[in-house]
Amino acid sequence: MAGPGFGNRNAGGGARPARTRLQQVLYWGSVLAVWGAIFLVVFFAVFARGLPDTSALYGIDRQPSITYLDRNGALIATRGSQQAPPADLEALPEYVPAAFIAIEDQRFYWHPGFDPIGMTRAMAANMRAGRIVQGGSTLTQQLAKNLFLTPDQNVRRKVQELMLAVWLELKFSKQEILALYLNRVYFGAGAYGIEAASQRYFDKSAKDLTVGEAALLAGLLKAPSRYSPVSEHKRAAARATVVLDEMQESGVITPEQRAAAVLEPVRVSRTLATQHAQYFIDWLDKEIRGLVGEPTEDMIVETTLDLTLQTAAERNVRRILDRDASRGVQQAALVALDGDGRVRAMIGGASYADSQFNRAVDARRQAGSAWKPFVYLAAMEAGYTPETPVVDEPVRIGNWSPRNYSGTFAGEMTLANAVAQSTNTVAAYVADQIGRDSVARAARRLGISSRIGLEPAMALGAVEVSPIDMATAYDAFANGGRRVEAYGISRIRTPQGRVIYQRGARDAASGQAINNPSLYYMNQMLRGVVTSGTARSAAISGRDIAGKTGTTSDYKDAWFVGYTGGFVTAVWVGKDDNTAMRGVTGGAAPAAIWKGFMEAALPRLNVQPIPNGPPMPDGWVAPDPIGDLIGDVEDPYGDSTVLPGGVDPNQGEPYDPRASVEEPRRDPAPAERPRRDDPPDQRPEPEARPEKENNPLFF
Repeated sequence: MAGPGFGNRNAGGGARPARTRLQQVLYWGSVLAVWGAIFLVVFFAVFARGLPDTSALYGIDRQPSITYLDRNGALIATRGSQQAPPADLEALPEYVPAAFIAIEDQRFYWHPGFDPIGMTRAMAANMRAGRIVQGGSTLTQQLAKNLFLTPDQNVRRKVQELMLAVWLELKFSKQEILALYLNRVYFGAGAYGIEAASQRYFDKSAKDLTVGEAALLAGLLKAPSRYSPVSEHKRAAARATVVLDEMQESGVITPEQRAAAVLEPVRVSRTLATQHAQYFIDWLDKEIRGLVGEPTEDMIVETTLDLTLQTAAERNVRRILDRDASRGVQQAALVALDGDGRVRAMIGGASYADSQFNRAVDARRQAGSAWKPFVYLAAMEAGYTPETPVVDEPVRIGNWSPRNYSGTFAGEMTLANAVAQSTNTVAAYVADQIGRDSVARAARRLGISSRIGLEPAMALGAVEVSPIDMATAYDAFANGGRRVEAYGISRIRTPQGRVIYQRGARDAASGQAINNPSLYYMNQMLRGVVTSGTARSAAISGRDIAGKTGTTSDYKDAWFVGYTGGFVTAVWVGKDDNTAMRGVTGGAAPAAIWKGFMEAALPRLNVQPIPNGPPMPDGWVAPDPIGDLIGDVEDPYGDSTVLPGGVDPNQGEPYDPRASVEEPRRDPAPAERPRRDDPPDQRPEPEARPEKENNPLFF
């Protein structure tokens, strides 16, 4: 059945010899090589697609930097990216680049761009931990990532990183790669490259770095914000110690050098350490974008701040916060302005590192009796004088009855005495008489930007204001009655000198806000607050000082806003959670901060006495207390009543007696003490917390 050729494969020829073991290895090796080559071609074709242009190696893509100078040209801060000229690797001490190799890539000089040993070790550690706890990237891979790639964490980016690392190793020597790395890596605080970082953190060139400073910079690279020597100095020191240990283990430094580096303190730049100035810079950062838009080039901002005064403010705020911490004083804010509204010092909180919220500008806290000057200014413009007789007695406006800090009533007094002693009943009564809308208009005219309600308690400071608004408003009392606008930028220019913005006279919101005799009367009464009233602790011998304290109910906020000729400072203390301090009044912690700061500032400022302001109206005669007293004696032969003369309408908002204003009802017994079911406004007993009511009371 079988035909030819079937059933016998050897018919007509010999059998094919079997391959030897060597031939099999060669054969299958060739097959695998071919398919491997095909795979690699496809692999690289896939992952190489989308690789960045490597010409970016020589370009620098960074955000513009903004350098801030104080009024004398001293550096305050630099925001944005800072790129210094590249450091010469050969000019650096040997331990500087060695510190980075010791902590980042100890096999740098032996691997081809990637480190299989390091990658395997990192994978094992991550698998044991169940999360990423260790990285296996080499220094060359980090350079490739920083130069060309995004921070995305995926397989494609990792493969591209390996490809670029190998390309860098083929194109450059190890020393060139190390130099590129040190000159392009980000060190935090806006500094790119070791030279910029050295100048930013230590105010010195990279060639002058010590062993400890080099270790600190090398430790930053893991997480610049987390290990910042400014805001996280303990964590930064611990990380620097790890770097020193690695340097010693690698033989870069000796045990003696390590011990010396640990003992030698590393001092961070005074500019970076001056963190409270950063509140001022944050405020200006918003202003800059309003003036010139989003920065597209490096800029130098010449500011109004005085670093010497800023340092004095910081020192005194810190001293009083530490002194009164046991009384619950946790936060403070300070704003100092000259007579034209230039900000000379600003503190927005106890610690910028702990909280960047700027309480000097953005916080709104109730003003307490620091608001009363607006009440009495409106009264002066309505015809009152410091010698106008008033009565401190129980008064009820609607269903509200104010109380004094002392809990007692002093009876008859002059308006000047009521201001000096911060008498609540008089302020509430006067505001109701002249119209609380007049008070609101006076405050708005001087620069208060907050919402001002017209409820009766407004007269006692039931208005939320910012320290910068209070300083702006009081500046009119200090500078001769002119309205000002607080500002911090004098000029913006490029490093080459091209002026982008220059503040001019047209930018000022200046104008006469208070005329005489109202200004004269107000300064006279506010001087009395310091000489014989609630702010006696703020008096400075030989200086013409005026101002007003403010303390809200339950001691939640305490203020002192004081001034001399052409210089005003507003100080607030309290807590962020709006809970009560322990008996802290405006004449205590705020006045102490104010006095300490002003004693340091006044000799530098060479200020003059408080100016008198514009000329007095024709026919004006200075008040004569004796004559006024005699004039108050009733004429037995007549029944006429002498009314106050008219008020110059240019001086403000005069009181219109025809306006419908509810007459406050006075209690029949002037000596009546406040009832215990009314909201308290007196110093709480040590063993009892003050009562809390819906209506705020102030003293």
